[in-house]
Amino acid sequence: MGKIIFYEGRNFQGRHWECSSDCMDTFRHFNCCNSIRVSGGHSVLYEKPYYMGYQYILGPGEYPDYHCWMGFNNCIRSCQMFPPVSQGSYRMRIYNRPDMMGHSMEFMEDCANVYERFRYRDIFSCNIMEGYWIFYEHPNYRGRQYFLRPGEYRACGDWGCHNPMVGSFRRMRTLM
Repeated sequence: MGKIIFYEGRNFQGRHWECSSDCMDTFRHFNCCNSIRVSGGHSVLYEKPYYMGYQYILGPGEYPDYHCWMGFNNCIRSCQMFPPVSQGSYRMRIYNRPDMMGHSMEFMEDCANVYERFRYRDIFSCNIMEGYWIFYEHPNYRGRQYFLRPGEYRACGDWGCHNPMVGSFRRMRTLM
């Protein structure tokens, strides 16, 4: 699956904890998280316990400061691990209305600017048919991140956001 090492200090300093499986509450292992190393696979980190709050999707690599993973603060309270993906099928359909209604469009590739391709800024629902996807609040893969696995998302709250505006999205994959 992979491994993630959480460090309380910046630049991989201070107390640390290694994790190679899902953890719904990291508080007993560390107080704050200022740097991270990820090897093999992807990790979805959450600001709050039980996979709630802001989401941060990290691929393999080193993150010497929470700003490097676009963190709002140094608080990581739960995490999920996903195996590396090098190839495979990716397919999803997005809708401009809740409950898979309204205008729709199917995607199999990354999209740096949803409005330019879909002509709508708001995505109220989607069906992830294949692969893992990451939605971003702003174009060019910026802003808050939302991790989506295969399944139906009938409202934007189903993937953890309060605002249906999606600026970009990409497939979660590891380039080999």
